Amino acid sequence: MQGPVEKSFDVVVIGTGPGGEGASMEATKQGKRVCAIERMPQIGGNCTHLGTIPSKSLRAAIYRLMDVNSAPLFRQLGLNLELSFRDLRRSAQSVIDQQVAMRRSFYDRNDVEVLNGDATFVSPQCVRVQHADGNVTLARAASFVIATGSRPYRPPEIDFSHPRVYDSDTILNLPETPRSMTIYGAGVIGCEYASMFRNLQVKLNLVNTRERMLEFLDEEICDALAYHMRDTGVRIRNNEQFERLETFDDHVVMHLKSGKQLRSDVLLWANGRTGNTEGLGLETIGIQPNHRGQIEVNANMQTALPHVYAVGDVIGVPALASAAYIQGRFAARHLGEGGSDNFRISDIPAGIYTSPEISSIGRTERELTEACIPYEVGHSMFKNLARAQIMGRPVGMLKILFHRETLELLGVHCFGVNASEIIHIGQAIMAQPAPHNSLLYFINTTFNYPTMAEAYRVAALNGYNRLH
Repeated sequence: MQGPVEKSFDVVVIGTGPGGEGASMEATKQGKRVCAIERMPQIGGNCTHLGTIPSKSLRAAIYRLMDVNSAPLFRQLGLNLELSFRDLRRSAQSVIDQQVAMRRSFYDRNDVEVLNGDATFVSPQCVRVQHADGNVTLARAASFVIATGSRPYRPPEIDFSHPRVYDSDTILNLPETPRSMTIYGAGVIGCEYASMFRNLQVKLNLVNTRERMLEFLDEEICDALAYHMRDTGVRIRNNEQFERLETFDDHVVMHLKSGKQLRSDVLLWANGRTGNTEGLGLETIGIQPNHRGQIEVNANMQTALPHVYAVGDVIGVPALASAAYIQGRFAARHLGEGGSDNFRISDIPAGIYTSPEISSIGRTERELTEACIPYEVGHSMFKNLARAQIMGRPVGMLKILFHRETLELLGVHCFGVNASEIIHIGQAIMAQPAPHNSLLYFINTTFNYPTMAEAYRVAALNGYNRLH
């Protein structure tokens, strides 16, 4: 084993998920010498290997299976495909491999040096990288970007080594499709997995610690999702708190403080996440993460040390891959003095891949009411759209919130097929300067027919008619 190797860079980025990738690529465009540090054997971070990519690939595989089994032609022929969870999960691996190869090429083409190992700050200007073979590299730089992401919160009283207890990092390793499942936590991850496993006909308990699911969303959208999930057979239990868990060889029993006992084949714990800050040596340089391991930053993504930035899940909300990427680019542009004013790091759409999916941008009815802003609502129900009828996906709606007097768009909320794609039309118009950010754009614009995008014209006319 050799002594430490010292290397100097302009920027060191810790983590190669979306936030780290955005920072690394943008910093090279600023003419900086960049090093990226990744503790996993391959680049991409949790997003590529454990979170967004594998879970959405699994969801797509489940949807394809549902499409085949629900098609009238195949049903008439008596065909019914039955695939195990492992078969469905395997389809995601090819997507992961493609993503890793593509992202690796980004680093290679942009001459970003990638160091594999665990990073620890030893001084404000130096990070120690411990490699798997025992060797050490000391990476010095003028600026640092921490993009280490997050992981599922694991309460100490729950035995996650038990073969019937999972979190969102391990659930994709299920050996087979369970008959029943309890999901504790009805946030984004809990709701997404509840939809997926219910589509596989798993008997499902969804335990919500709050009064309603996904409280940050528009209430009408939340209610629509809850109704649809219940209609498909999900048992939602609101305002419940965990007390203890019993584990057995063939099942688990969750005891709730209300006295309820939920027996199921497996448990998926999806309640909270923790920033990946342990072992980074932040205490050495005077940065103190909060009790959830998250790092506090200012509006420029700077930590308590101005030359050390933090982006992505490690800083907390909104904890979206899309947000992490733009935050990473913003930080790299800011440290490079390349002008970061044009970035829209606050106008970030939410995409939730339930079944059907949800997406939203802007303010909700609750927020507008509390702010005493006079608004009106335009609706388009998907069951009335030709394209939704053709696709056989009639569940859902598009909802536009706009100012009663100026017609300015204030919020767009969508529930249904392709919601995460449709939302970007509203996002683009909301971003225009007045008076171009108006409801009139949708009323006076021609949309292809039949399309899901046509929902904007229908919703805009519906809302406009309410004014007269």
